[in-house]
Amino acid sequence: MIPRIALDAMSGDHGVSVAVPAALQVLAEQPDLQLILVGDEVILKQAIGHPPTSIFQRLSIYHASQLVEMDESPSRALRNKKDSSMRVAINLVKEQQADACVSAGNTGALMATARYVLKTLDGIDRPAIISALPTVTGHTHMLDLGANVDSTPQQLFQFALMGSVLSSAVDNIPNPRVGLLNIGEEEIKGNECVKETSRLLAKSSINYIGYIEGDDIFKGTVDVVVCDGFVGNVALKTTEGVAKMLSHYVKQSFNRNLFSRLAGLISLPVLKHLRKRIDPRHYNGASLLGLRGIVIKSHGGADVVAFAQAIREAVVEVRNNVPARISSQLTTLLNEERRVG
Repeated sequence: MIPRIALDAMSGDHGVSVAVPAALQVLAEQPDLQLILVGDEVILKQAIGHPPTSIFQRLSIYHASQLVEMDESPSRALRNKKDSSMRVAINLVKEQQADACVSAGNTGALMATARYVLKTLDGIDRPAIISALPTVTGHTHMLDLGANVDSTPQQLFQFALMGSVLSSAVDNIPNPRVGLLNIGEEEIKGNECVKETSRLLAKSSINYIGYIEGDDIFKGTVDVVVCDGFVGNVALKTTEGVAKMLSHYVKQSFNRNLFSRLAGLISLPVLKHLRKRIDPRHYNGASLLGLRGIVIKSHGGADVVAFAQAIREAVVEVRNNVPARISSQLTTLLNEERRVG
């Protein structure tokens, strides 16, 4: 199977200046990949230039006359931007001309458009946003990261199932460990929604290890962290803020005087290695799970390195047929519940 990925090339803070170089980079890495750049045909042709024939043959352009702005409301994007690069890229997935879509555009508009065009899988109430986060042992997947501010226990259970399937597919983990984010590990802790979700997970065949706290996210003790979108988004943004603060303090400390600058030079190889391990660009590419198609959300401010990673994430999910695996696993769980009942 040759993956075909549609790129919303006009999206994000940098648009074509990031999407096109990222596309050329990934095409050079993966000789069995095809990419469709969606956006203004004239602008895209100029940006592509004259790449090697082996790359050019696997790159096509699909014209779209409109652009969804980063601050545009989801309802306006749905109503008035039917020929936007975002909408057209998602349409290509629906029409099976592409196997996945990657966009750095407005998250709300992307979720609303993807849900309207592709619909959700049978048995899934709402899509959820999932992304990888670094841990001391590698990485973990966390969802929901902002799509659903309020979630029922049944919806959180669905998030757990989808996260487990994704982790199994992309990380090749036979039985991923799933933890439910809570304010404590004791059974008496948490609100009724969290407690009921825990009961549902404990009765299922999902490898549920119980409650985890915020500091457990980065310990590497779980493969999937489950929470509602409000909690997940706050946790994610807090993590990003702490990382920026630590980076600021490290730079400030090494620039205090001549001796600290010399120490910084000596420590440079270690610092570079550390930066590479926790660089958020290498974890870019959040999946909108639960749809009848693959949609990957890149960070709006992504550079070439980060956007290329989002494309790679789409390729991995296509190769592992994530939506079909979620649907199959959900059917299996429902059949188990009927037998028990």
